[in-house]
Amino acid sequence: MFKNFGIGLSSYGKAIELLFSKGLIWYMIFPIILNLLFLVLGWLGIGSLTDFVGNWLEDITKIEKDSFYGAEYLTPISTYLSGIASGFVWVLMKFIFFFVFAYFGGYIVVICLSPVFAFLSEKTEEILTGNKYKFDGDQMMRDVVRGVLLALRNLFIELFYMIIIFILGLFIPLIGGIIGSFFLFFISSYFYGFSFIDYNNERRRIKLKDSVQFMRANKGMAIANGMVFSIFLLIPFCGTTLAGFVAIISVIAATVSTHKIVDLSNNPYAQNYTPIED
Repeated sequence: MFKNFGIGLSSYGKAIELLFSKGLIWYMIFPIILNLLFLVLGWLGIGSLTDFVGNWLEDITKIEKDSFYGAEYLTPISTYLSGIASGFVWVLMKFIFFFVFAYFGGYIVVICLSPVFAFLSEKTEEILTGNKYKFDGDQMMRDVVRGVLLALRNLFIELFYMIIIFILGLFIPLIGGIIGSFFLFFISSYFYGFSFIDYNNERRRIKLKDSVQFMRANKGMAIANGMVFSIFLLIPFCGTTLAGFVAIISVIAATVSTHKIVDLSNNPYAQNYTPIED
């Protein structure tokens, strides 16, 4: 485990070298686009939802002047309370938005950029081994769907562990505090690394259940690969913004480290594959 951990961590040096020396830097455009979409859609969505809830609250609290005797005196109060409620909803929606991104932003990035990661991993393998793959739209779609489903699978498993630690923390505060935080950090690192490494297993046509066994056998590599990504996610306010850029490097590093453990050049599904003679 510790040997593979070193392989996974040291691969980042090679990944950064490939990023700048082999023309992979242009893949950084996609996190920029994704962040802009998050910004625009997020704020527009919050604004629209706030307006909807605000109008709804205004409708149910509206008091017509001719509704009953003295209603004209309560109308200003009703309007004032409606304004306070709308402001509270606006703050609450923003809190929920940032809360969701704080806890699930990494998986949102992995899911949204899954097609980019598939191409990037393939390009990195081509640089390392010379392997070329014929473009197959159906296969690419299956690979992307597998990447998305894998990310969702890992997310729900991590949520399960999070709930267990939360429950244990109610009875044993130490577990819910420092120990639980460290445990969840390594769990998330493992699953993020799993997602980045699995693109290589997809091209080797390894079934998902066999890929799970591969990750368990090389858990040190998976943890090390996902750890860098997880560390950046912990940065307050800008962690999710930086996550997409770090993920690009993580995918390259995942292919580099996998190639050190498994000879990716010996892949019969590569277009230019030549069997190795005894």
